[in-house]
Amino acid sequence: MHSAAVTTEGDRIRWAELPGGDPARVYVHGLGATSPLYFAGTAVHPLLAGRRSLLIDLLGHGHSDRPTSFAYTLEDHADALAAALRAAKVTAAEVVAHSMGGAVAVVLAARHPELVSRLVLVDANLDPLTPERGALGSRGIAAYGEEEFLAGGWREVRDRAGEAWWATMRLTGLEALHRSAVHLVRGTTPTMRELLLDLPVPRTFLYPEPDGPFPGAADLEAAGVRVVPVPDCGHTIMLDNPEAFARATAEALA
Repeated sequence: MHSAAVTTEGDRIRWAELPGGDPARVYVHGLGATSPLYFAGTAVHPLLAGRRSLLIDLLGHGHSDRPTSFAYTLEDHADALAAALRAAKVTAAEVVAHSMGGAVAVVLAARHPELVSRLVLVDANLDPLTPERGALGSRGIAAYGEEEFLAGGWREVRDRAGEAWWATMRLTGLEALHRSAVHLVRGTTPTMRELLLDLPVPRTFLYPEPDGPFPGAADLEAAGVRVVPVPDCGHTIMLDNPEAFARATAEALA
């Protein structure tokens, strides 16, 4: 386990690191998750092993610190991640990022282009969403006010999340979980999708084939983004079908 201070108050991001060659590969989890759990199995897959790999936990999540004074905007997450990567002496990394982590990775590549050489987005958030009470995921969390969420709304989210997601969501600071969800559904200006269209690096977007055609795929492909359906999986592609995920990711990074 490695760590780096990423705020002026000294709050630390932590990551598990696998040794290997450069360029480094950086794995970034989604909302209420942790990269060592979500990516360890595929990071050591024969198709992906051998590269220096950082399985990094965003601030507020997993093994990283959970400051209550941090705003947890997508830009804040991206800047904190950038500080951790610079401390780790990482440049021109191959970034593999899931869900909210994909949104953070897009912002990272736009704000800190020297840190990112390739992007593999795994069913990432690209568009603003509408909060909805009772919905699963970020839309449901963002439907609460922060005081309401901290006072007990989080228990309703826990009960909807299910055992598997709660296993890692429980490691997330409550302020971090709520604020990250609020800013994720709010998105960025320009949107994450618009930022992705303009990035100059090789980009691949993986999505679950059972969900049907990915909205806006034609525009993404016209801008040079490879849009790849992955069979026999849901949103957590790397956990649901690790073999297909490893193949698709290795092809994207070849």
